Amino acid sequence: MSFSTDPVVRVKEACIFQDNNAVLSDVDFELEKGEFVFLIGRTGGGKSSLLKTLYADLPLRLGQIDVAGYNIGSIKKSEVPMLRRKLGIIFQDFQLFPDRTVAENLNFVLKATGWKDSAKMKSRQAEVLMQVGLGSVGSKMPHQLSGGEQQRVVIARALLNEPVMIIADEPTGNLDPEVSQGIYRLFQDINKKGTAILMATHDHTLVKDNKARILKCEKGKLLDSKTNDFEIKTDLY
Repeated sequence: MSFSTDPVVRVKEACIFQDNNAVLSDVDFELEKGEFVFLIGRTGGGKSSLLKTLYADLPLRLGQIDVAGYNIGSIKKSEVPMLRRKLGIIFQDFQLFPDRTVAENLNFVLKATGWKDSAKMKSRQAEVLMQVGLGSVGSKMPHQLSGGEQQRVVIARALLNEPVMIIADEPTGNLDPEVSQGIYRLFQDINKKGTAILMATHDHTLVKDNKARILKCEKGKLLDSKTNDFEIKTDLY
């Protein structure tokens, strides 16, 4: 089977740990290329731990997980940066360098992932900033941007290496509803171009108003809307 038809994520009988506590057990799901999936559940239910395990920030102790062609259970430390070049990872708290311009923030990632040609780096920066609707902010510092603009820069940063999947952990958590809708539409546009997206969120309105597959962390298990019927309540916290 060619990689193009393999799932981007395949999880079989996995147990997800946070420290020494198992927060999810018997986790089984696949995420196909180009698929959009919401990840929901109350705080402490295992959402962030699952995401961190997928991008090898937390160790996989039990079960099988393959992400973008890498076996997470046996991945070498030297391979983790190569895995993450295939993923775009987006955080709620932006994690931009406050003492560097937007361009310098993007440049840091390009250099860290092996880019060397300065002209190509500058061109790629311009491309991703245009893609997120921020073509003229390269020389600005993060504090000069609104929260929504900073999150768009973070999304641009995640797109630099043309990832096969974006993992977004509460990307609208610090934004007001109108800005959140704009960020979600941007994710939709990215997804339509073929990038798979796994988006953890507490925003029940966003989940209810947009038809997409849902994974739900509940009572130590991961429920899948493909195989389970469950109601989207307002208790996602």
